[in-house]
Amino acid sequence: MLSFTRFGSSLQNQDRRTGSGMQKRLVFFSNISILLILIYLPAQVFAQPVRYEFARGLMGSQFRLILYAPDSTTAHQAANRAFERIEALNEILSDYRDGSEINRLSARSGTGEWVAVSPELFDILSISKKISRQTGGTFDVTVGPVVQLWRRAMRRQYFPEKEAIQKARRSVGYRYIELDPGERKVRLKRKGMRLDVGGIGKGYAADEAVRVLRERGITSVLLDAGGDLTLGDPPPGEPGWKVEISSGIKADSVLTLELANTGIATSGASYRFLEHQGQRYSHIVDPHTGVGLRYHVRTTVLAPTGTLADALATALSVAGIRRGKRLLKQFPEVQVWLLETKGRSVRSWNTLSPLAP
Repeated sequence: MLSFTRFGSSLQNQDRRTGSGMQKRLVFFSNISILLILIYLPAQVFAQPVRYEFARGLMGSQFRLILYAPDSTTAHQAANRAFERIEALNEILSDYRDGSEINRLSARSGTGEWVAVSPELFDILSISKKISRQTGGTFDVTVGPVVQLWRRAMRRQYFPEKEAIQKARRSVGYRYIELDPGERKVRLKRKGMRLDVGGIGKGYAADEAVRVLRERGITSVLLDAGGDLTLGDPPPGEPGWKVEISSGIKADSVLTLELANTGIATSGASYRFLEHQGQRYSHIVDPHTGVGLRYHVRTTVLAPTGTLADALATALSVAGIRRGKRLLKQFPEVQVWLLETKGRSVRSWNTLSPLAP
């Protein structure tokens, strides 16, 4: 036993020495591991997102994208995916392209056919019809026939004949769009209908682009679609994106707003109009009359999405201040700044909340 005890004691002493050495080696290797993590992972773990800017001509406008990403490769790949999404939607929604899906659908109006459409086209038509109901038809994507008439008139500088306006109006009316959600099919009841999503398409495309960026982990985003903005999360460390909004009249002050996760759209007729017998007619057409607006209006809308902001900028321009105040009760989350000029009379309606100086 003594021998065993001595032998056992020796083993215990050896274990103590060996354990002490192993602990030292473990501490040493742990320090190396931590150092290696610090060396190889800072770009993903510790780096602050960097601001990147991109621009591309799409949907007849210049799209400018500002985003924050961890590195240049991530930023470029994300921007390309976002722009590709916008171009893909343009192939579906453009009424300027003969072969676009929306034009193919319009060509089958009045045939009684139920037409299967893409998820994107069905989605934007569903949203559009809902907004048309809420606005009493001041926004209406079936306005295509009268829009085509006024485009041609402005290009050639002549006033459309009364008979031509009446004929175009007969094919206008959001109630003539029938939707089958179960089959994802659409039927256009009236012959000669022509769908035109120009009053909502850019906002919808911008929302889709921001969604694509979010799916790739890019959340701090500003997308400028020809002057209309769709905002994601604010820049890192900031409460919001600082946005300046003007009524377009020099005497008016410019409002500075701090915003995030919202859409901002402006509609007006500063440059696109037709003059006839001393009267100026806007390129913005009233779906109910088939005639361009006969007063100058500039409308800026803030809404939860770019899609809604885009559509309501058009709807409120057509409605004007008096009707617009009633209409806005349908959209309690929306803010507006509408300037209406009739003759020498200038009226302003502003529900925006500027930053304190």
